[in-house]
Amino acid sequence: METLPKALEVDEKSPESKDLLPSQTASSLCISSRSESVWTTTPRSNWEIYHKPIIIMSVGSATLLFGVAITCLAYLLNVDDKTKVVLKMIGPAFLSLGLMTLVCGLVWVPIIKKKQKQRQKSSFFQSLKFFLLNR
Repeated sequence: METLPKALEVDEKSPESKDLLPSQTASSLCISSRSESVWTTTPRSNWEIYHKPIIIMSVGSATLLFGVAITCLAYLLNVDDKTKVVLKMIGPAFLSLGLMTLVCGLVWVPIIKKKQKQRQKSSFFQSLKFFLLNR
């Protein structure tokens, strides 16, 4: 059998080996977690819950309307051929970007509603478990 050179062996006291050791507490995972804790939920307003999808839908609808306007102008205005070609390319591009952004915002709303229901169920079961176990 081949033996590893001494330079490749990891000493127990080296700082590199200490970095590789797993954490001793399970709470360190909860601290670094980005999700909201069930225990510290505070009631939030509808604006705080739905402001991101509303902004995304607003931007998407504005972009969609801008694309409709540019596309209509390309077909209705009497402009030179170079400008007409550019308007006919830019208009549908804004149409598709606006529609994609609007649909993303519209799909986001039911996802948030489902997440809120799951969070409510989870907090209900946590409180039920707390009640039953602490009798």
